[in-house]
Amino acid sequence: MTPEIFLFDFDGTLVDSAPDLAAAANHLRLVRSLPPVPYDKLKVTASSGARGLIKAAFDMDPGSPDYEEIVKEFLDYYQDHLADHSGLFPGVQEVLNWFDDNSIVWGVVTNKHERFTYPLIEALRIHPHVVVCGDTLPERKPSPLPLIYAAEKVGKDITKGIYCGDDKRDITAANSAECFSIAAQWGYLGKTNPIEEWGADLIMRNPSELIRFQIP
Repeated sequence: MTPEIFLFDFDGTLVDSAPDLAAAANHLRLVRSLPPVPYDKLKVTASSGARGLIKAAFDMDPGSPDYEEIVKEFLDYYQDHLADHSGLFPGVQEVLNWFDDNSIVWGVVTNKHERFTYPLIEALRIHPHVVVCGDTLPERKPSPLPLIYAAEKVGKDITKGIYCGDDKRDITAANSAECFSIAAQWGYLGKTNPIEEWGADLIMRNPSELIRFQIP
């Protein structure tokens, strides 16, 4: 069965945004005369947004002194530099071209806020049919609501669709929405359970496997 809609997570699935996210975190350390954190340590937290990166860079959690100030500074800097080094993962553009050539409806469902998502989509010159961000609705992933809402916006049935992401919460959201779930092994994968334990319907090693994919 060809899916009615193909939805993607954004950071770590479609776009390799870790270089700019890590650079923002290390900029905050630089202006405080602190040495940079190794990129590999920051990269695995990229799908967790500011909270994960601040934790990795400063070992700070919400509620810590100066936490809100640090987060604001991080986000303001990142907003001005979000497309300096970020780009689509190898093979993603070919997949999206194939989707468009074959009239497959596709979109983005991300926990990234609109102020960052839309400028980065524009910079990458991609054209999803629907975009749902972390501040679009009262709930965000791992809630299934953003996936259901995205499908409804374009008149599609999420239970006949696919969601692909690189974090356990993506698979949790997809499974709760009763759509086919794909775990993106090429992504950041975070620090949660091993990808084999996420409960995905399928694990893919690279984006090119998505071309001509059909729901079993």
